This record gives sequence, C-alpha cells and structure tokens, in this order.
Amino acid sequence: MNLKAITAFFYHQKYIWAVIIIPLFFSACGYRFSGSGNLPGGIQTIAIEIFENRTPETGLENTITNGLIYEFTRKGRSVQKNSKQADAVLTGVIASERITTISRQAQQSPLARRVEIIVNLKLTGSGGGVKWSASGVSEFQEYNVATDKQATEINKRQAIETLSKKLAEKVYNRLTEDF
Repeated sequence: MNLKAITAFFYHQKYIWAVIIIPLFFSACGYRFSGSGNLPGGIQTIAIEIFENRTPETGLENTITNGLIYEFTRKGRSVQKNSKQADAVLTGVIASERITTISRQAQQSPLARRVEIIVNLKLTGSGGGVKWSASGVSEFQEYNVATDKQATEINKRQAIETLSKKLAEKVYNRLTEDF
C-alpha cells in the first residue's frame, strides 16, 4: 500500500472523529447561563411594587425596587406599572439592614464598614395564588469610612446603590432558575 494513501486515510479519519466528538461534548454538558430560564408558571409580564421598608434607612425601598425594575427590563422582561395589567406581581419586604465594621485603624477609628440588606420576596399570580417566594435573600457591600461624616454617608449611599444592583441580579437569577 502506498505511504501517501495511508497517511491521507488516517489524516481524514482524525478530522472525522473531531467533527463527531466536539459537538457531542458541547451538547452533552447541559450548560446554560444563570437566570436564562423562564419566570415560574408561564408568567410573561410582571409588576414590581415598591418594597416595604422595615429599616431606619430612608429611601432604601426606592433604591431596591428601582434596581429590580432595571434588572428585569435589562434582561428583556416586560415590567408593567399597573399590577392589574401584569400576569404576576412581585412584592417584597426589606427585613433588615446591618452595618458592621470590617477594619479598624484604632479601637475607636473604623476604616471600612459593610452594609448588608436582607429581603423577603413573594411573586403572586393574577388569581392571587403565590407562584414563588423567597425569604432571607441577602447581599452586602463594603464602603470606606472617611474622617468627614458627610463623605462617609456618600460612600454608604454608593455602596447601597451597588448592593441593590447585585441583589436585583441575585433575585432575578433565583426567580428564573427553572428547576
């Protein structure tokens, strides 16, 4: 048998196996991006009501609610202003806000703090039945403590803004897990 013919035969067989194995490898793993599923119960449109704020932090309910609305619209979901026009209504309670010192320069001089927010959520269908709920969903964000109290408050507000975006993404992903 000719050496060139044998080499060409094995060369082509090597590519045939690659063409067969590579698609099987990627199709068999079942990987998909988090939050890429559907809303529970075939829900297409959702209304998000302003959360109830049980913390002393003023305006926290607006920040968290706006973060959720932004996340849902960013992911291509239809968010209705009127709850009567939506398939379901997402409501929530901001159960707690906890601020802890995470680093100190001296006993009475904090350098950085962490703000943690815990929310309880409920998705109610148009018929009134609960489609999904989650309790104790939390997220945290660190911020620097400045010598000026006003600068520290600005840093805290920015941390809460970042935290609300992370929390909204976590809620959206849990809501669309499709398990």
